[in-house]
Amino acid sequence: MGKKRIITKTKEELLKERERVEAAVKKEIKLRAPQKVKEGRIYIYSSYNNTILTLTDNQGNVLYWTSAGRIGFKGTKKGTPFAASRVAEAMAQAAYKLKVKKIKVFIKGIGSGRNSAIKSLAARDLDIVSVKDVTPIPHNGCRPKKPRRV
Repeated sequence: MGKKRIITKTKEELLKERERVEAAVKKEIKLRAPQKVKEGRIYIYSSYNNTILTLTDNQGNVLYWTSAGRIGFKGTKKGTPFAASRVAEAMAQAAYKLKVKKIKVFIKGIGSGRNSAIKSLAARDLDIVSVKDVTPIPHNGCRPKKPRRV
């Protein structure tokens, strides 16, 4: 076997990639809500492969959604905490444009982007009223089949 070669990106390539991600975050946000809502809910679904954030009003009507793949991350990078924080920043910008001030956060899933998404939302001047974990947890389930007799 030969020597292992580590490919390192130059500063220019890293800056170009960062600009591309930031440009995707700052894309034009389509406003889906004709009325202005003051309060809303943000659902964070964090899996091993992706992080998806959904902004709804109190009735559950979706106002805006975004994910790590939509921002521009590909492959295994979508499940990272960095990608989740970028997604949360995009969601905070959307909430700001929709004039949503108070939010309730509902977290689902066991991915690595859970904490970083909440921290990014809190850092963006959103008034977080409550944080609730709604991850489904099995509790012994249904009764198993009886053993087969031969």
